[in-house]
Amino acid sequence: MSDGAATAYQGIYDASLRDPEGFWRDAAAAIDWVRPPERILDDSRPPFYRWYPDAELNVCYNAVDRHVLAGRGDQPAIHYDSPVTGTKVTLTYAELLDRVSRFAGALEGLGVEKGDRVVIYMPMVPEAVVAMLACARLGAVHSVVFGGFAPQELAARIEDAEPKVVVSASCGVEPSRIVEYKPMLDEALRRSSHTPESVIVLQREQSPAAVGQRDTDWEEMTWDEVYADAPAAECATVAATDPLYILYTSGTTGKPKGIYRDSGGYAVALRWSMANIFDVAPGETMFTASDVGWVVGHSYIVYGPLLTGATTVLYEGKPVGTPDAGAFWRVIEEYGAVCLFTAPTAFRAIKKEDSKAAKLAEHDLERFRALFLAGERLDPDTYEWASAALGKPVIDNWWQTETGWPIAANPKGIQLLPIKPGSPTVAVPGYDVQVLDGTGEPVAPGVEGAICIKLPMPPGTLPTLWGDDDRYVSSYLSAYPGYYLTGDGGYLDEDGYLYVMGRTDDVLNVAGHRLSTGSLEAALSGHEAVAECAVIGVHDELKGQVPRALVVLKSGIDADADGDRIKKELVARVRAEVGPVAALHQVDIVGALPKTRSGKILRKTMRELADGHTPAVPATIEDPSVLETLTPVLRSAPTS
Repeated sequence: MSDGAATAYQGIYDASLRDPEGFWRDAAAAIDWVRPPERILDDSRPPFYRWYPDAELNVCYNAVDRHVLAGRGDQPAIHYDSPVTGTKVTLTYAELLDRVSRFAGALEGLGVEKGDRVVIYMPMVPEAVVAMLACARLGAVHSVVFGGFAPQELAARIEDAEPKVVVSASCGVEPSRIVEYKPMLDEALRRSSHTPESVIVLQREQSPAAVGQRDTDWEEMTWDEVYADAPAAECATVAATDPLYILYTSGTTGKPKGIYRDSGGYAVALRWSMANIFDVAPGETMFTASDVGWVVGHSYIVYGPLLTGATTVLYEGKPVGTPDAGAFWRVIEEYGAVCLFTAPTAFRAIKKEDSKAAKLAEHDLERFRALFLAGERLDPDTYEWASAALGKPVIDNWWQTETGWPIAANPKGIQLLPIKPGSPTVAVPGYDVQVLDGTGEPVAPGVEGAICIKLPMPPGTLPTLWGDDDRYVSSYLSAYPGYYLTGDGGYLDEDGYLYVMGRTDDVLNVAGHRLSTGSLEAALSGHEAVAECAVIGVHDELKGQVPRALVVLKSGIDADADGDRIKKELVARVRAEVGPVAALHQVDIVGALPKTRSGKILRKTMRELADGHTPAVPATIEDPSVLETLTPVLRSAPTS
């Protein structure tokens, strides 16, 4: 990093690598322990490292009880805001404690004990958060499955986690439809080789489900039935190394990978990150527009804000369409949020619908301090648009389900560093991020390679996969011994800023030249007509691969009248900014790009379609009809 820049950050970062045990001993002081840690890191069995191996705590106590005991029970803990149902509810910490302890008592009455698993298959409703915290209260392990997942995917997660209880809802509510959860849950249980002892269903008035009216292998009941007379349960004491939750990610073998999240390290890391990265203090409001089914929802809708004693917003809606592109601004103003954390794709949607940010001018964002974006590469054009519209720092951050909290970010709570569009800034303290070549050697600044993290990784990151140490090693640790392989490629510049250019399997090899999709997409997205774009590499007999671009135009632009001109300009932009070696000749203007519900563009799926294969469509796809519409486009013959 250049002279004079980031003195506060650099000192803290260097200390975290020089003396990680001392650094994370100090950070642990922000957590209330039943048994405080004496040993900080157990490194006796590499590559399986464990943080706080002799400590004990309860995460629910830290997230709820201690704030009530400190006299802050009247402070809002959760603002539930559901434009899709027209519902708004605020729960104070005292009210949240009552609900959580009673639902924990209900689970206890069904036989749930420390170490048992509970699968939660629910929409964005307060009961989902209550169920998560109730599991943590008992020392049970929750596994949240995104509401609306297909039966086969849900069945696979039930088989792997082997839950004693499944907690669900009758339905989810989308802007234009009702998604019936109960029939999908029933089908998943029919397909699963594991049978839970009980199923609890939250009845939603938009579409109640039939519950307990047929013979099954499990006991069915409604949320109200088990909750009504349940006694309050006390907090169980668990080891810091005990699992808090399992969160599944898609695996390349078809079997989902269960990310094991330990209790103590995660609590310490999230509490540290809330203060030092997100700059959110107790009593302030954080608005994370994600879903509790994703890692961002676990970390920064539920556990991070509540461990801090902040107020969190649980938003059941969309960035546009509920009712318009001003939805986020309305929520920020109404609840006085100091920051918003969401995915870049949400802002691309807002930019497409309201390119002049006219809706923003209708709201008072006086208390708002920063926008945080993660989940998909933040292209410079979207950064510039959001930065100009808000007049506040727009902070990219990069991490994974596996790590649980940011790997690279601009540490606003320590020192806001100069922002470089296209970079999530620098490695977060605790993460020794290195870019390696094929032989495992670090590359020079500016040279692309595999982004890796030197072991041991900091607290809060996965210590292993649920029930599968061998797969943990083969998936993440075998490529470069002593390092965790992120699966992303990129480079570090001379100031230590990290540039994440995309998944390593999204790197194009054009006539022997390696090109990242990120560099081509950055060139395309800078065009004034482009709302969002994706570049895929398709097979070519001569060059091995050639890039193909799919572009969504901003609202109000006539693709029929201006499409040919825009395509030619985009090809010229790539040639000028990336070089003729990029060989981009084909640009398709499309209505939408296929994405997961968390906002990731399905580049691999589109690439397989373009190459004539039949891909396995991820269960996380947001709208399958988008892919159906694109299939004939992708399989059409090249235009050049």
